[in-house]
Amino acid sequence: MGLVPGEVGVVSDHFSGPRAIAGPAGDICDLYAFPSPERPGHLVLVMTVLPRAGPSAWFSDAIGCRLRLRPVTVAGVGPAAAFALGAEELVFECTFDVPRSGGGGAAPAQQGRCTPPAGAPVAFRVHDEQGAGADGLRVFAGLRSDPFFLDLPALQMTVRGGRLAFKEIGSNSLAGFNVLSVVVEAECTPLLRAGGPLVAVIAETVVAGKLPIRLERVGRPEVKNVILAWKDFDPVNRDLELRDLYGLEDAFHLGKDYLGAYRARLNANLAVFDRLDGQTDWPLDGQGAHPLTELLLADQLVVDVSKPYATDSFLEIELAMLQGRPHTSCGGRSPNDDVMDTLYTLLVNAGRGPRIGDGVDRATAPATGTFPYLAPPNPPPPAAEHREAP
Repeated sequence: MGLVPGEVGVVSDHFSGPRAIAGPAGDICDLYAFPSPERPGHLVLVMTVLPRAGPSAWFSDAIGCRLRLRPVTVAGVGPAAAFALGAEELVFECTFDVPRSGGGGAAPAQQGRCTPPAGAPVAFRVHDEQGAGADGLRVFAGLRSDPFFLDLPALQMTVRGGRLAFKEIGSNSLAGFNVLSVVVEAECTPLLRAGGPLVAVIAETVVAGKLPIRLERVGRPEVKNVILAWKDFDPVNRDLELRDLYGLEDAFHLGKDYLGAYRARLNANLAVFDRLDGQTDWPLDGQGAHPLTELLLADQLVVDVSKPYATDSFLEIELAMLQGRPHTSCGGRSPNDDVMDTLYTLLVNAGRGPRIGDGVDRATAPATGTFPYLAPPNPPPPAAEHREAP
């Protein structure tokens, strides 16, 4: 699936703006954070990069994959739903060597290392199904089947037509796609000591080395590609591509310079989604602000590390806050979560109406319950074009 210049490519965080399309090696596709289903007391962090990765794709040695975590607490509920960030931060960063050709007919290989918040780096070999581990930390990096799924044409038709246009049985626009994946499984005890049980997670790609310039960052899925991407409804910044600017921000410390632009775009586009079912469930305030704008601008995956693994728990913590009740699941996001249906339902009817589905309920190959969780890569289709890291 290619993108036409100027077309809105709504594919989780794949192709999330001109910079990402121009530099696919640093393009983050997705972020997942969930309690380990096979090792209680451990948190699994997954970030995927390089959309439509080909069979010979490698990680760029010029780019680091960084996972940042901070404790959060609930600072408000109902219309004032918000999280408060803690001060302590834990960082896991994976860097990669230049791929080396194998001698004597051996296959090429790439080495990498994961530097945890404390302790020695863990070395690993890319594409090693067993991964590597030390001191309670497990790490995998390699090519996997893309776990994301949605019906992109149906979503585009819905937004452009101003009404729900999903079919009972949709078509997965990412069928057969592969991505490069980093999987980190770490003990929860340090997170709880830092102020848990709620933890906010973000993923970043950065320039490797002594000057780690941020290339892109991701928290919740589809904030850039669903909510910020559409320009036509924004009365203030209709000609401005905001996703590149947004992707360069520190998700834990948004700068003040573009906050007004982000808010204007969110207020306008969230109102469009609210009207898709012909009624208003999220009335704007007297200044035209949408009730979800500030909560979504705090763009991090929030997971409760004290609760067990659960499927379809995406946004459950946030929805509980909005409804003024305690949350009941781990929140976060696991690879098999139908995040699009959950997001549509929140945006369109505030979770008070029927669940809105796009007719696509599973990925090409669903994730498993064992490390490294994501399914092995799909075979390349005949005459396929692949975007690979330089």
